[in-house]
Amino acid sequence: MATATATAPAAEEGEGCALGGLVCVTGGSGFIGSWLVRLLLDRGYTVHATVKNLQDDEETKHLRALDGADARLRLFQMDLLDPASVRPAVEGVQGVFHLASPVILQPAHDPENELLQPAVDGTLNVLRAARDSGVRRVVLVSSQTAMVPNPDWPADKVIDEDSWADVEILKKLQLWYNVSKTLAEKAAWDLAAEEEGEGLQLVVLNPALVLGPTLTPAATPSLRLLMQLLGGQRLDMEPYYVGCVDVRDVARALLLLYENPSAQGRHLCVESAERLVDFVEKLANLYPEFPVHRIKEDKQDWMVRSKDASKKLINLGVRFTPFDKTIRDTVDCLRSKGEI
Repeated sequence: MATATATAPAAEEGEGCALGGLVCVTGGSGFIGSWLVRLLLDRGYTVHATVKNLQDDEETKHLRALDGADARLRLFQMDLLDPASVRPAVEGVQGVFHLASPVILQPAHDPENELLQPAVDGTLNVLRAARDSGVRRVVLVSSQTAMVPNPDWPADKVIDEDSWADVEILKKLQLWYNVSKTLAEKAAWDLAAEEEGEGLQLVVLNPALVLGPTLTPAATPSLRLLMQLLGGQRLDMEPYYVGCVDVRDVARALLLLYENPSAQGRHLCVESAERLVDFVEKLANLYPEFPVHRIKEDKQDWMVRSKDASKKLINLGVRFTPFDKTIRDTVDCLRSKGEI
């Protein structure tokens, strides 16, 4: 596996040495996946990226346009629930970044088939394919929604990697995406524990609400949440909101977790731990021309604010993009696409 200094992923896009190596990125056409593929290509990697439909330009065109894609990017059509379709993308690679997972933030009609089964079984299918192909390191994108709500968490303690979301509470709240991310991560750790000593290394990134400019043709689900807030809607994110993070920082953090063998376990990825009332207030102040609905009642007494909640990543060398820049770059991007 290629190695690098801990500060390497903090470089600006396009910087970095050609490290080489062949890696797989599942969900390569998505919001985070597209930035990760770009960063990997910039750093000299050859990439196998999976998409749902190779015939869909919305999934493939922006990836094929990336610098280095002609020579070092190969796209694979993959169905998370079909192990046979997973293996071709994973065969022969040194590392796997598993990002592919359904994102449905509105109420699901059939949570089991739309979210839970693809997330859990899909994760296990990718991990097993990696194991069977002799892959040494898998970097899994989970979510901070796999960390909260946790009623047993000390009231005076900043949320960290030891916290797990209470699945029964999530089910009662019908937060099925959160349930899917929690169960998928737990299943991944269970499989990794079974494989301990057999060579498969698992490391996990738990991003908060991911914002920033997108390389995809249209706005992604998390960006649509921002658009809803800018449009004056109230969103009930109090049970699980802990802050936001720039998509470019997420991509850098993923690369760091792959390249740095000292990175182990879970890694909360958030610019700063804050409450939803803080986020909405800052958004309203940045964009007074939008009808942002300011929150009058803070319902997040359980959330302890912190500027360095992502201590593990900070200690590895990640430097987070300031909130204001992330939001301004996001809004500029959405405006350029005619979304707002």
